[in-house]
Amino acid sequence: MFSRVRHWSHHLLARLPSAVPSSCALCAGAASDGMCGGCQQQFFGKRQVRCRQCAVALSAPDAVATVAPVCGDCLQQPPAFDATIVAADYAAPVDQLVLALKFGNQLPLAPLFGRMLRDALLLTRADSVALPDLLTAVPLGPQRLAQRGFNQALEIARPLSRSLGIALAPALVLRARDTSAQALLHPDERHKNIRNAFVVAGDAIDAVRGRHIGVVDDVLTTGETLNELAATLKRFGAARVTNFVFARTPPRK
Repeated sequence: MFSRVRHWSHHLLARLPSAVPSSCALCAGAASDGMCGGCQQQFFGKRQVRCRQCAVALSAPDAVATVAPVCGDCLQQPPAFDATIVAADYAAPVDQLVLALKFGNQLPLAPLFGRMLRDALLLTRADSVALPDLLTAVPLGPQRLAQRGFNQALEIARPLSRSLGIALAPALVLRARDTSAQALLHPDERHKNIRNAFVVAGDAIDAVRGRHIGVVDDVLTTGETLNELAATLKRFGAARVTNFVFARTPPRK
């Protein structure tokens, strides 16, 4: 089955429009809601032990006898956000779904991403998760938004908000300035690029103060963007920040 999925992923961008939602977005098999049961189980159904803050997958020794573990990097340099929920690792063939939504304009994938995130939340240990009071999405700068025509994080946040029954505040956080694409930068340059890039909207400060805010995004790589956004929210009084990210890039070995 995996070879069939891998072959399909190479042709995903070209064939996806006719495959959603009546066919599985990964293997093109029959599916009523965008993904067949086999692919969902293989790529999204197995609960991994992850760091509760950054969601990096942990090896068995790191997770022994720990209900809600924290990875070594988060222990040494605690991020501004408190928790992260992810649906899968950013690896083949899941990465092709992200590319199809983000750069292939395949907006029908957004509800599927939202459903996978909801299911990931249900798979997470209940004692390590608290539902946020309010959801928002990582904002795009005006130039990037004009080029793409939509914010993929916001498109994922809409169905996730409905499925969790949590209000969505699309304009809670604004981009104070346009930044270079993080994916194109060396890891050492990403922190400088994103620093002071966000601001809480003036009419939203009361909605942030003392609240638990959920932040939705498509991919977490180094975490610099989400860390800066969480730090901004906490400067404006947020009590807690939880990320909901569709795919988590595994660390380089």
